[in-house]
Amino acid sequence: MSRVLPILFNTEMVQAILDGRKTVTRRVVKPQPIQVGFFWKIGWAAWSNNISSLHLMPGHSLYNRMPCHTGDILYVRETWAEWTGGYIYRAWPYPFPQPGCYPTTVWRPSIHMPKEAARIWLKVTDVRVERLQDINEMGGKREGFVNDICLEDGTGKSAVKHFADLWESTIKKEDIDKYGWEVNPWVWVIEFEMCEKPEGSSK
Repeated sequence: MSRVLPILFNTEMVQAILDGRKTVTRRVVKPQPIQVGFFWKIGWAAWSNNISSLHLMPGHSLYNRMPCHTGDILYVRETWAEWTGGYIYRAWPYPFPQPGCYPTTVWRPSIHMPKEAARIWLKVTDVRVERLQDINEMGGKREGFVNDICLEDGTGKSAVKHFADLWESTIKKEDIDKYGWEVNPWVWVIEFEMCEKPEGSSK
C-alpha cells in the first residue's frame, strides 16, 4: 500500500521540478554501509564492492531504511508564506505575485510548511542505492542542471559539476568528511514524476 510522505527541496530545485527539468533526487544513506574486505555491509546484508547500483527488495536489511518506496506519493515542502487566506511560494512560475516585491512578506522555511499548503505532489517511480559519484551527465540533467560549458573559452560547468556544487552546499561543515562529494558516500536515488494530489490528503 502506497504512503503519503513529505520531502524537502530548496527553491532552486522546486523551480526545476515545476519546469519539468528535475525528475530525480539523491539523499544520503544513514547510517553509511561499512566496508569489510570486498563487501559493503549494513545489518545482515552485504553486497559486492563492484556493484554500482542496488535495487532493494523486501527482506533486505536496507529495505526498511528506505526513505520511500516505489508507488509512494511525496508532497513537496518548500519555502512559503501566508497570503490573503492562502499561500505563496518563493519558487513562483507566474508573473504575480513576484517573491521579494513585498517587504512585509515573512518567508517561512520548508521544514515548517504544513501539508495542507503543499502544491506539488510526486509519485515515486524507482528507488535504488548507488555511490554519489556514479552519477553521469544524463543523471546531472535529470537532477535539474544543464551543461553550460562554452566550447570557445571553456567557461561554465557540466551538469554533474553543477550538481556536485549544490551537493556540497547542502552538507553541514562538520559532515563534509562523511557525506561530501569527495567522500563519495552511498546515496538513495529517488526517481519521480509529478502527479495529482491524492484524495483524502488534505491534512
